[in-house]
Amino acid sequence: MAAPEEDEVDPVEEDYSNSIFTFPPEVQEAIDQVLPSTDPLDRPDFNAVEFINNLFPTEQSLANIDEVINRMRTKIHRLDDDIRNVVRGQTNAGQDGREALVEAQKAIQELFKRIKDIKEKAEKSEQMVKEITRDIKQLDHAKRHLTASITTLNHLHMLVGGVDALESLTRRRQYGEVANLLQGVVNVLEHFQKYMSIPQIRQLADKVKKIQGELGTQILADFEESFSNQGSRPLTNPKELTEACLVVNVLDSKVKKDLLKWFVKLQLQEYLVLFQENQDVAWLDKIDRRFAWVQRAVLGFEEKHGKIFPSDWEVAERICVEFCQVTRDGLSKVMQNRSAEIEVKLLLFAIQRTSNFESLLAKRFKGTTLLPTVEKNQANEESPPANEDAPKERERDPLNPFDMDDDEEEEEPVEVKPAAKPQQSPFQGIISQCFEPHLHIYIESQDRNLSDLIQRFVEDFRTQGPPPIQAEEGGAVLPSCADLFVFYKKCMIQCSQLSTGQPLLSLTATFQKYLKEYANRLLTGNLPKSQAPMPTSLNFSTLLKEGLKESSSEVPKFTADEQYRVCSILVTAEYCLDTTQQLEEKLKEKIDPSLVDQISLSGEIDVFHGVISNCIHLLVQDLETACEPAMTAMNKVNWSSIETVGDQSGYVNAITTHISRTVPVVRDNLASARKYFTQFCIKFVNTFIPRFINHLFKCKPISTVGAEQLLLDTHSLKTVLLDLPSIGSQVGRKAPASYTKIVVKGMTKAEMILKIVMSPADPQSAFVDNYIKLMTDSETSDFQKILDMKGLKRSDQNALLELYRNRAPAQSHGQGTTESRPQSKMRVQEQELSRIRRLEKIIKKKL
Repeated sequence: MAAPEEDEVDPVEEDYSNSIFTFPPEVQEAIDQVLPSTDPLDRPDFNAVEFINNLFPTEQSLANIDEVINRMRTKIHRLDDDIRNVVRGQTNAGQDGREALVEAQKAIQELFKRIKDIKEKAEKSEQMVKEITRDIKQLDHAKRHLTASITTLNHLHMLVGGVDALESLTRRRQYGEVANLLQGVVNVLEHFQKYMSIPQIRQLADKVKKIQGELGTQILADFEESFSNQGSRPLTNPKELTEACLVVNVLDSKVKKDLLKWFVKLQLQEYLVLFQENQDVAWLDKIDRRFAWVQRAVLGFEEKHGKIFPSDWEVAERICVEFCQVTRDGLSKVMQNRSAEIEVKLLLFAIQRTSNFESLLAKRFKGTTLLPTVEKNQANEESPPANEDAPKERERDPLNPFDMDDDEEEEEPVEVKPAAKPQQSPFQGIISQCFEPHLHIYIESQDRNLSDLIQRFVEDFRTQGPPPIQAEEGGAVLPSCADLFVFYKKCMIQCSQLSTGQPLLSLTATFQKYLKEYANRLLTGNLPKSQAPMPTSLNFSTLLKEGLKESSSEVPKFTADEQYRVCSILVTAEYCLDTTQQLEEKLKEKIDPSLVDQISLSGEIDVFHGVISNCIHLLVQDLETACEPAMTAMNKVNWSSIETVGDQSGYVNAITTHISRTVPVVRDNLASARKYFTQFCIKFVNTFIPRFINHLFKCKPISTVGAEQLLLDTHSLKTVLLDLPSIGSQVGRKAPASYTKIVVKGMTKAEMILKIVMSPADPQSAFVDNYIKLMTDSETSDFQKILDMKGLKRSDQNALLELYRNRAPAQSHGQGTTESRPQSKMRVQEQELSRIRRLEKIIKKKL
């Protein structure tokens, strides 16, 4: 087989050489960092054609092609030499690496041998150390056991000697020495708890327990013997009893408890006899004698026997606590048996005296003997966590009793944070809680007082009327409402001092009752009556000629005093509304946490909201009634006979006059309740504009000139209504956006109605399309009314109605009819626009 020629190229090598290798971007970036190059052949996006074109830009440059080819071949040979050297270097490096690996393996084997030798030597050294220290460990164990044995023997000696000494000292009643020795014996006995299985140790422990029992019985007998039938004779052995108390501290706590229980009952024996239920001195009117007796008893105890008992026993406090419990039970039984004899004054007298005595006890004693019970009650009645989204602090109202700090009669001072309130004394309510079942008498009394107070308020308002107007604040708040809430505050404070449970909830119900009573009798009951219906016999020609000035006085309208009364009642209702909300918050703070959910004055708040709405309705109705004759007069004008457009009509002047007279008065009277004046304005235009449109529909038939005159009048009324909130005011204030939107929307509808009336009815399709375009939210009845205003014949109306019914659904679905309109409609619209432009010029000129 013939060898291939030198110039012949292998196809595989040709494909391999012609293939283009594309590396990923991160690989290409790494190559550029390691081997930076500016040679275009090294670029990843190398283009051979572009490269050749750069070498030979012109035909003349082809003359150097041989030189370029030689240069390229030289570069290729140089690259081949570099590649060959690199390949050979890599071959030598592999051989060197294999030799280094063999050497490393030999070094590792040598290292393992050395480690094994070190480990064997370490084990031999450890064994040698154990043999050397074996005897030393035995000596250490022996020393430890010997020390423990000696300590135990000493304790045993002390225990045996102590038990014998205790028996001897107990028989001789040498309690001072017994107290010190007994404590030591008990401490030593604790070291023998792990040796109780030994019979001798068990016997010693039983003997100590027996001695403790004998000491408790003996000391209790000594106290009984010393204090029984002693009368005024002083004790012969006070020192012995004092030392006996020291022994009791070491004994079981039951001994101390029994001794104190017996002694406290002994001190109260006389009290139980003197204040039995059948004794006259046990009744509420002589409750002071109970407290005077215990004060004398405690003073006598401290003088005669106070030094016998340790101070930490709190014997005087225990006597007072037992006295309080006995007194509470005794008063409960007495009041239950003689409940018919309890009067409000007597009940409050007893509660006041009892609260004073409890406060005295709280100052005199710490209540340490009651703390366990108090802690248990606090655990069972855990207060709910504080609301994180509490309302922010408001500005304080000097007339509002609930915006001021509670006075000295209040149970506890107001704190910024509930958690910072001082802890209540355990003596608070320890006796007075017995009065809680009878507090309904107090609630009934407050009910009668509130009834008399409301009646006095009614009579004062009937004779004096509302307070005089304030120069800057407008309508004044009735002073009776401030008096009512001050009375409420005093009742709430007094009741919370008596009880924060069910009685305070009952008092809340009484508050609710008379809040509604006040709203109905004082506020709603004193509002002026609604205006009488419109008179039927009015001289409308005179109204038109003289601007309705003379006949408007015949309209039943509120006087200035009546307007002021309505506004005064409105601001009073606002005050009651805000104060009632604060009253609800205060009641929730005072009442027990378990009853907080039952406190709600939302019904009463709604009542005051109703009073405010009623006042606004009366003010709106008053202004509407004043404007009604003018709009009725508008209907009596023969609008088909109007020949020229002049100034605004007389009925517009009359309406403007009534608005100018009424609105400033209402605004000044509601200066302190600006938001309700805004509501008055909004309610007025919400009712006036639809009524005005209804009166427009009654104006029929109307000529084109008459419609122009009505459009001028409508525009004038629109201007007046837009300026209504600030009319007659020296301070120009922009009307609220919500109010302006209502006026613009309503009066624009009235203007659109008149523009439709002005447009010709022929061609009918153009008239219907114009109506649909201008009256987007209209109904068929409105279209019928506009046809009546134009005075069309019944046949023409029927044709237009039929056309409107056919076209209205298409318009509601967004299907316009612009393309189908005839050219005549375009001309009609141009005529209408020119007429409207002339009318607007007249309006601007008149204004």
